[in-house]
Amino acid sequence: MPTTDAPIAHYQAVADGVFCIETGLYRDGLAACYLLRERDRLAFIDTGTTKTVPSLLGVIADLGLTPEHVDFVIPTHVHLDHAGGAGALMAACPNATLVTHPKGAPHLIDPAKLSAGASAVYGEDAFARDFGALQPVPEARVIAADDGQRFDLAGRALSFIHTPGHANHHGCIFDAGSGGLFTGDTFGISYRAFDTEAGPWLFAPTTPVAFDPDTWQRSLDRMLALEPVAAFLTHYGRIDAPAQQAEQLRRSIRDLAAIALEHADAPQPARKDRIKEAITAHLLTDARGHGCTLDEPRMRDLLAVDLELNAQGLEVWLQRREKPSR
Repeated sequence: MPTTDAPIAHYQAVADGVFCIETGLYRDGLAACYLLRERDRLAFIDTGTTKTVPSLLGVIADLGLTPEHVDFVIPTHVHLDHAGGAGALMAACPNATLVTHPKGAPHLIDPAKLSAGASAVYGEDAFARDFGALQPVPEARVIAADDGQRFDLAGRALSFIHTPGHANHHGCIFDAGSGGLFTGDTFGISYRAFDTEAGPWLFAPTTPVAFDPDTWQRSLDRMLALEPVAAFLTHYGRIDAPAQQAEQLRRSIRDLAAIALEHADAPQPARKDRIKEAITAHLLTDARGHGCTLDEPRMRDLLAVDLELNAQGLEVWLQRREKPSR
């Protein structure tokens, strides 16, 4: 049995050979990544941050395997809650190949721009505290996946599907072994604390910088055409019968875009704050309509990170719309 001094993140099996791992970002239940196991071969989908990696190695050891058993590291996109730990995890897993969207691959090979952009969004101190230093991945170990490209995990087929809309470098992974789809952020956010008798509550993350509502809707069409039995969300966990849940997310994409457009003529620099107030009121009302009984301070606390990032992303979207086309 392999031994390790690394801490073990809490994790649970959520499908045959699929483990949902808590990454420890900000609070418990906010961000996960996934480990797939087929016989003695492993694949990570999303990685958490650099600071998550020791715990991921602890999970491998807890399963009786070693980093040498990891064949693939597959970030759905390069936002740091999904891919911040990719470089450090690849360095620890000598046989692994990193698979990601062609538009994201250069930022994992050379993460300088990624670090600078994330520092601008989160602030330098918060970036260093929460995400740590990003390690580059050698180009020879990276595959920029074609749309629909299949990868073999000990006979288990994983298909990488390009799904822009939340980010232009986003991909989802369909796992033939479980019939599930690893959705990153493209199937939205659904924190388990908001579950009610009506089921999970979903909303759209409009995080900077590439929110594109029309393209996102088309990506959802492609995802649902695969008829997945479950969606495995980074934020957070397994959602069953995604086809029955999709209209919530479609409506959220439309509603958040409409809120931004309603404030398009608001004066700067206060526009982003007005958007944040509006989406806060909208999401709290929407959660109440879904049957959520949490008190408002608790709801605001659970949504605090998303409210700020959603407002920033919608502001960036408006700025892009305002630029004259060439």
